[in-house]
Amino acid sequence: MTRKREFWQLFGENTLAIAGLFIFILFFFTALFGLYLTSGADPIIDPVQVRLQEKLRPPLSKPNLETLRPDEVPALGIYLLGTDDLGRDVFGRMLQGAWVSLTVGFVAVGISVLIGIFMGGIAGYFGEHHVRLDHILAACLLFSGGALVAAGAISSGAGLFVLGLAYVSYGLLRKKTQVRPRIPKWLRILHVEAISVDTLIMRIVDIMLCFPSFFLILTVVALLPASIYNIMIVIGLTSWMGTTRFVRAEFLSLREQDFVTAARALGVGNLRIIFRHMMPNAIAPVLVSATIGIATAILTEAGLSFLGFGVPPPHATWGNILSDGKGFIFDAPWLTFVPGLAILIVVLSFNLFGEGLRDALNPKLRERS
Repeated sequence: MTRKREFWQLFGENTLAIAGLFIFILFFFTALFGLYLTSGADPIIDPVQVRLQEKLRPPLSKPNLETLRPDEVPALGIYLLGTDDLGRDVFGRMLQGAWVSLTVGFVAVGISVLIGIFMGGIAGYFGEHHVRLDHILAACLLFSGGALVAAGAISSGAGLFVLGLAYVSYGLLRKKTQVRPRIPKWLRILHVEAISVDTLIMRIVDIMLCFPSFFLILTVVALLPASIYNIMIVIGLTSWMGTTRFVRAEFLSLREQDFVTAARALGVGNLRIIFRHMMPNAIAPVLVSATIGIATAILTEAGLSFLGFGVPPPHATWGNILSDGKGFIFDAPWLTFVPGLAILIVVLSFNLFGEGLRDALNPKLRERS
């Protein structure tokens, strides 16, 4: 039996994972459909249309056509999920919020996976190599300006560390390079010591893990202009540590395999060994981590929007719909239950799907559990 057939057989036996995959696909197409219906200058369903005379209408209620202009009549002819305190169609706002959640989840996880693969790959493949502390400090100084520009002026230590390590790892990849960074005079008085790349990266990971992620994100977001792009970047820059550990562990095992030794003996370059031979064999735990990470990113964005630090109005997100409804929990409970239930189902589906992937990609772990 091939590995692909074995994977689908094991995955198909997990009913909860299949249910999670189905909900994920449904959520994906709902978000795309919602983008089509709610975007443009003249959207089919306008999520920002205010109808004060129709506020707090319950789900499945019909509009009062006598008090509405023709352009204010809902496209479906009914308020499928009711209206909020401003008379906005909750169904349209939920569709728009689905696209926001999908975008934040995938982009933030994409950023964290790229950083995690880079950091974990360097730590696992070049772990025994040593670098000098004064060169690391010099690299951080040289690239600090570029880090701020590349990160959109985000004052996050992760971007600075990544670019500094990129400078160090570039010398490791070339191996024969004689280029040395110019060390400022004040750095030469420091006691110069060598530290392994693996130790350096893992200590950075430990430092990042010491900070409560949500409060770190909350602090950074509070200092930045409200923007969906800032939300995605900040979540991505503060959630790469798990992927780094997974990739590092896989690389530490793979670099001792015969096919890596044979590739080195044939003179294959380090970059080709890493990305052509080792990375495809280390991608399984990354997929699991990314799937569960999407659920975490969606939940984080919803939490930030609920607290008022998320995507700014008039864009609707499930978090700010939930926040708007907290003052009407007894008068209009659908404003709380509809987005809350949506967040619960989507996050649970991603977690179930991720757990199913983990079990199918690692049958030994499945047998132990």
